[in-house]
Amino acid sequence: MVVLLQRSMRALALLPLLLALGGCNMVVMNPSGFIANQQANLILISTGLMLLIIVPVIVATFVFAWRYRAGNPNAKYDADWHHSTRLEVLIWTAPLMIIIALGAITWISTHLLDPYRPLDRIDAARAVTAETPPITVEVVALDWKWMFLYPELGIATVNELAAPVDRPINFKITSSAIMNTFYVPALAGMIYAMPGMETKLHAVINQAGVYEGLSANYSGAGFSNMHFKFHGLAPADFDAWVEKVRAEGQPLDRALYAEIEKPSEAEPVHYYSSVEDGLYQAILNMCVAPGKMCMDEMMHIDMQGGGGHDSAGTRDRLVYDGHRNHDGAGHGPEGYAGAAGGTEEPGATFPASGREPRSEETPEGVAPQGAPAGQAPAGGGHEGHGGHEGHGDASGGSVAPDQLNQTN
Repeated sequence: MVVLLQRSMRALALLPLLLALGGCNMVVMNPSGFIANQQANLILISTGLMLLIIVPVIVATFVFAWRYRAGNPNAKYDADWHHSTRLEVLIWTAPLMIIIALGAITWISTHLLDPYRPLDRIDAARAVTAETPPITVEVVALDWKWMFLYPELGIATVNELAAPVDRPINFKITSSAIMNTFYVPALAGMIYAMPGMETKLHAVINQAGVYEGLSANYSGAGFSNMHFKFHGLAPADFDAWVEKVRAEGQPLDRALYAEIEKPSEAEPVHYYSSVEDGLYQAILNMCVAPGKMCMDEMMHIDMQGGGGHDSAGTRDRLVYDGHRNHDGAGHGPEGYAGAAGGTEEPGATFPASGREPRSEETPEGVAPQGAPAGQAPAGGGHEGHGGHEGHGDASGGSVAPDQLNQTN
């Protein structure tokens, strides 16, 4: 009885999740955006083509089992039967034709629904014209919230996205710290958001309404609250929404962004009336903090052949995660693992990081703390690691060069 009660409680606890998934599936198969609608049709067409062979095979299985059952005296028994050209042609031709059809549809759809491909149609009946210019939205996945910047309008929001109906949207997507996925089921498929990289999505919403947006890639403790509302608005309503953001918002500069970037959960909607020039590019190139070198600058130096010995001084300007400690929830050696309250593997901080170990326990094969370079680990280590020719010196190997062990 107790076990049954526990199982019932678990089932009830999963009910909201199952309902949410069911609702998401209903939106996916009945979307309000032209791209998502084509993706839903692709799922239906592919499923239908596969059922053309699956359903007859299932039916034939039951028919054959019934017809040739042991109790049927009228079933023909042919012990010498071994081949039928007609049956072989049927067995191989039908699946082959279905595979060819699926391949053709997939190839065409892969190009037509490429998220990087600008839209040439608003819907099946209307093409994109000069009267329907696209609107650009720069998306930044933060811990654990979403920021949306409108470079053409000079505004930004957190956890609220809006766009006019029947107007193409060009999304530029990146992340501040960890990989996420940008997903509005009613609009288009999910696209990854990755730090230091920019992905793209072109989409359009064709029906006014309020739609759910979320991250579909687990990214830490606040992931479950990392969702937002997407408002599909009539052109006049969208203009009013823009004016509301400008009236109620505050200016967004790099200093304020640094505060917003700190991890937070279930963040309410925020409006920003203006955006500092170049902020999105600085986020994308990981150089919002003063004194940091941007990734595109470093890539330009590399393209020119590198900076040689003179480039050694730029190392600290390139460190991104190592020094971001957001009250114990940052990244790198001063973040998740190294911050107060964090956890590390015993002895994992010596000797590579230069920090004191959190435990006296020494991992197998690692020299004890304070041991001179070249001293074999306690217990002698493993034969062939250190004393073997070609693997360090005969005394048991040495600590790796400092430049290979820098983490902060």
